[in-house]
Amino acid sequence: MLEEVLSGVVLIGTGTVTGIFVAVLVSVGPAMSAMGRAEYLRAHALLGRGYHPLMPVLVNVVTLSGFALGWLSESPGRVLFPVASVLLLGVQAVSHLGNVPINRSLSGLAADGPWQDPRPLWRAWHRLRTALAALALTAVTVAVLAAP
Repeated sequence: MLEEVLSGVVLIGTGTVTGIFVAVLVSVGPAMSAMGRAEYLRAHALLGRGYHPLMPVLVNVVTLSGFALGWLSESPGRVLFPVASVLLLGVQAVSHLGNVPINRSLSGLAADGPWQDPRPLWRAWHRLRTALAALALTAVTVAVLAAP
């Protein structure tokens, strides 16, 4: 029973993380790139209020659940769930070392004056974590579908 519940948590959670990242990649990011600096800074602050509390908690719960499933599952889940969790650790690393420092640097910026536009670098980091999340979702999906 625990294995089935955790499998659902990991599958739904990894799908949610990947879906949010894809939505940001294909819609939110391009919309924000089309904004002027003042609009962008305001939109970034507003969007961050929802994403920042949710995403770290969600990714951590899914990551830990995936590692637990490595002990509880039979093959191929015994390997694929921990692989997905390692990929999600990569998502966290990219977020904390790439995207979050850029996000924090924006909070003190004025709407005018000199600046180096952070959006191209932020998008590059975001593409990487989206790819890692998609690979994690693939591993989890195969593990769930192949479960005995």
